[in-house]
Amino acid sequence: EEGDRVVTGVELDAMSDDDLFNQVRQIAVYARVSPEHKMRIIDAWKKQGEVVAMTGDGVNDAPALKKSDIGAAMGLVGTEVAKGAADMVLTDDNFATVVNAVEEGRRIRDNITKAISYLLSCNVGELSVLLVATFLNWSTPLLPIHILWINLVTDSLPALALGVDPAEAGIMKRQPKRDTSLLTGGMLWRILYQGLMIGSLTLIAYLYGSGRLGVEGTENLGQTMAFTVLAFSQLVHSYNIHSVRHSFFTSFYKNRWLLLATFVNALMMLAVLFIPGVNTLFKLTMMDLHHWEVVLMLVFIPIPVVELFKLLRINGKE
Repeated sequence: EEGDRVVTGVELDAMSDDDLFNQVRQIAVYARVSPEHKMRIIDAWKKQGEVVAMTGDGVNDAPALKKSDIGAAMGLVGTEVAKGAADMVLTDDNFATVVNAVEEGRRIRDNITKAISYLLSCNVGELSVLLVATFLNWSTPLLPIHILWINLVTDSLPALALGVDPAEAGIMKRQPKRDTSLLTGGMLWRILYQGLMIGSLTLIAYLYGSGRLGVEGTENLGQTMAFTVLAFSQLVHSYNIHSVRHSFFTSFYKNRWLLLATFVNALMMLAVLFIPGVNTLFKLTMMDLHHWEVVLMLVFIPIPVVELFKLLRINGKE
């Protein structure tokens, strides 16, 4: 770029560390530098608050490869010392592979956090239902077999499918993250409010079905509605996890494995609800059309709620 400089090792020797710190952003090319010079350059960039990557193939590059945030050694022509000091080895010696590796690493990290966020928000929802019922001395909205089924079957397939989500648009435009923790403040906020949302919908279904909201009902009907709403609302909610910022309507179709996982889980849930003997095992009762209408209305509420949080930019940072 215009204004960039070329600096030799001799010129670097004449610079103090402060001079190098002040000028490092204007220097584009370094020529005839020693291992000590490379260490100083890395230090200068780190003091600027940047994440520093270093590529090298020789023994003299090993100290700088070790000192940098990301050291990349050449796999074909690189020495064993350089490979040992590096964080990654480019097996094809192609610099473009670094970009591909960073993109894939970001995608994998994103998908791990998506799966964790989904599972924990669902668990918060289940826990909140049982805690509220216990504190208010209600009957149990969910039986142990209901929770076991949801945790082992309904939660598992969508979480696995989220692990193969495609990379989001603009993933390479993000600033590097120095925080190695997967649980960020924004993620904890999403887990909390989304879990409480799912728990609230489940409690509303239970109260409606058990006759506590001014309509006729039974305890068994309330448990059936709570179980159904909890399971299906979690399946619907899995599509909210695709992106922290982007709308559900622009991303829900991008992961075919998630579509397949939610479809299979929905069929399994319907089998539990409708097959005689199986629904008896789960202590469920048949719901009429009116109660199914209530269930369907509650099941899809997570979509507009999370969409509103995204629109208002209160869905937490990535």
